[in-house]
Order: sequence, then C-alpha cells, then structure tokens
Amino acid sequence: MKRRQFIQKSTAATVLAGVGGLSLQSFGSSTKKITILHTNDVHSHIDPFGPDDGRNANKGGVARRATLVESIRQENPNTLLLDAGDIFQGTPYFNYYGGELEFKLMSMLKYDVATIGNHDFDNGIDGLYAQIPHADFEFVSANYDFSNTVMDTHVKPYKIIIKDGIKIGIFGLGIKLDGLVDKNMYKETVYHDPIEKAQDMSRVLKEDEKCDLVICLSHIGYEYKNRPDKVSDIKLARATKDIDLIIGGHTHTFLSKPTIEENSVGKKVLVNQVGCYGLYLGKVDFYFNSGKHIKSDGASIMV
Repeated sequence: MKRRQFIQKSTAATVLAGVGGLSLQSFGSSTKKITILHTNDVHSHIDPFGPDDGRNANKGGVARRATLVESIRQENPNTLLLDAGDIFQGTPYFNYYGGELEFKLMSMLKYDVATIGNHDFDNGIDGLYAQIPHADFEFVSANYDFSNTVMDTHVKPYKIIIKDGIKIGIFGLGIKLDGLVDKNMYKETVYHDPIEKAQDMSRVLKEDEKCDLVICLSHIGYEYKNRPDKVSDIKLARATKDIDLIIGGHTHTFLSKPTIEENSVGKKVLVNQVGCYGLYLGKVDFYFNSGKHIKSDGASIMV
C-alpha cells in the first residue's frame, strides 16, 4: 500500500469487530475500555523528519509520540504501549549510542512490552544484552530460545498485565534469523516455528491463564504474496484460535486500518501494522462488558 493512500489526517478509518453496529451510548456503565497503542520498526528514528523530507516531511519524532501517548493515557488510564521490534538501526543515533538512547526514551514513554526484531541483533546479541539495563519494560518472545545465550532470563515467552480487572496476555514472535542475520550476531539463539509456538502460547494464555484479551507482538511480516510458503501474520491469524490482536512488524506495511481475519474456528482476529520510523501510532480500543469482549475500534494516528 502506497503511503499517499495511507492516513491523511490525524485519525484514520475505524474498523469494528465483534458485535457490530453498537454505539458507545448503548454500552452500560459496566463497560470497560482497554486501549492498545503500538509501534513497529522505529529503526532508531529519534528526531522528526524535516520539512524537506518528501512524503515523510514533518512527521514522526519521539517527543511528538510522547505527547500523543500521554494525551491518550489521560483520556483512558487503561492504556498499554507496545512495540513489535526492530527498535535498532537506521540513524546515527544507533551507530553512536548502540541502542542506549532508544531504550532510555522508550522507558521514558513508559512502554510496557516489546518483542525483538532481526535488526535488534545488529550489534550482536552481546550488544543487545548490554543495553538491557536501560530498558524499563519487558521483552517477550515465544519462539526464540535464548537459553544458551547472555539473553537467557531477560526475555520471557509472555507477559500478563491486568488493567481495570481485564487480564491481558501478551506474547512475542520473531522471524527466522538464519539467512537474514549473520550467525555470529545471534549465536546460540534457537528459532522455533512461530505458528506452533503461537498455538501453544495462545492456548496457555486463554485457557490456563484465563486471559480476557490475547495479543501477539509479531516480527514475522504482514504477508508475502509471492511466497505463500512463508509464515506471516495473515497465515498466523488463520491458523490459530485464541488470539484477539496481532501487532506486526518487519515488512513496514502501512495499513489504513486493522485487517480483520477469521481464525481457525471462524472467529475474528485483528491484524495491524503501522509502517515504520515512528511516523504513525497504532491505536486499538477493546470494550468489555462483564468480562466479555463486545467491540473493537481500530485507528492509526499520524505522529
């Protein structure tokens, strides 16, 4: 999708999933709203683009994102901020600071959870590990096994967060590193099939942990039309049954609204990705009544 077809105003189209046609006025006082904000493939873009930067002119920047996130949190304290990987690499900030600045700024923005992208290994796994003390948020990845690396214990398969009594389970998935990243960079990290791990993790979160909302932070790519054999977020959505939202990365896909897919049992799952470089902030609102998910609003916001 070309960016000129993407969002021209601050808020884009809304997509409804679950019970359609309901207005906010039709919800009772017991309705709870959970807001999920998300980024992906920011690639060390700290500053906004300048006025002469073509189609990206005057967009992005961490300071602007911080202001936007804070205003949304003031509207709804039950807000999470997530990132789908490739935090590193893309500007001299990374070359000079090695990721320290990125993690410190994300901590100041109070990110809750992030997953790991292939470019987050660009200073090697030791370089990633060296920056972990600067991250006041957690990393999740269910299909990267870091047991025999310095990242062992620093990345969990999933994280559970409770907001206003709503139990939210978040797990991560990463792309196959072999052939994409030099083996010396990720060392003994073991890759597992993301669909198999997603099936297992979503079952654990929904059935064992009794989560009301299950979110996958994915860095495997939105879709590969010329590679039908390759795992993607769309294939993941169709192959699993307990995921409510897939927040994607890697392919720098600019979606004007979340895609609605049917999972393996015919239920709706949202798939979203907001391009790259911090140009947009994804926002998905989930509404619950008596613990039941009744509605979802998806929007993308220009930064």
